[in-house]
Amino acid sequence: MFHVEVRQFPHVARAFNLSGEQLEQRILGPWTSGRPLSLDDRRFDPARARLIVYEGPALDSAGMGLGRGWANATRTGQEVTARVLEDARQRVAPPAAHSALAEVKRDVLARCAAAPLAIHDVVALAGDARPEALVSERLALAEQAVWELLHEGRVRLSAAGGDHAPGGAEAWRATLTKWDTWATRDVSIEP
Repeated sequence: MFHVEVRQFPHVARAFNLSGEQLEQRILGPWTSGRPLSLDDRRFDPARARLIVYEGPALDSAGMGLGRGWANATRTGQEVTARVLEDARQRVAPPAAHSALAEVKRDVLARCAAAPLAIHDVVALAGDARPEALVSERLALAEQAVWELLHEGRVRLSAAGGDHAPGGAEAWRATLTKWDTWATRDVSIEP
């Protein structure tokens, strides 16, 4: 069974005892496609919310009573968020796009290991991985690669002059949604 918590300040919603199919349909499908997720009569934006998934034994009413459900889920289960999200993304992404994404991520890590890599240069790496793609698709691929590497903690953003940008999804989103980020050398990524 799967147990889920979604946080988007100031709200928290939880779901317990989900089957793999329920997890896929209710949570992972919307989450991986970037659509708002509805849980406990609230809508959560995957770009702003945090998802945590535990796999463990089913919880009965006594195990969930008096607000003990999440504590019991985390105590008796194992956190599997990264695994289930990766599995869901692989099911959704076409194989060519998935391999191109992996290629761009590898290239970014290799290039920024030697020296900080200007973020707009990631678009060129995406173009090398998918030369037949439209420019908008290349930009989307570059953005996805940077976004995933940031979430995986494998790179960090830095501004001109080597100052590190604040971490966290909100700060990354604010930086990555600005056109100037992709069009100038003011923002770079480094390990």
